[in-house]
Amino acid sequence: MNIVLEIKTKNYIDDLLSIKKSLSHMQTIVEEYNGYLLSEPSTKFGWTFFKLSFKPNLQNSIEKKFADMLIKYPRDDQLQKFAKFMIDYFHSRGCDAIIKADD
Repeated sequence: MNIVLEIKTKNYIDDLLSIKKSLSHMQTIVEEYNGYLLSEPSTKFGWTFFKLSFKPNLQNSIEKKFADMLIKYPRDDQLQKFAKFMIDYFHSRGCDAIIKADD
């Protein structure tokens, strides 16, 4: 199953750039490329919303490379562990957007 993250931001350009840079770095680490899709943004009340979906190859490569870190997340569901790991990764790299897993 593909992971989809919902992203909400007041600073679309900066947060999109931060996410793209972070994903580029991650793809280099796991040696997978073209591994994600971004939806078209929509704007409401000063917020911009868009979705980020991971393709299976990138998701599987990240799970293998960071298995020791993913196991430490206190969740039962592997998909939720992956989503939380990626949210933490984006925030650690300077992304200020509000990110949550798409249920």
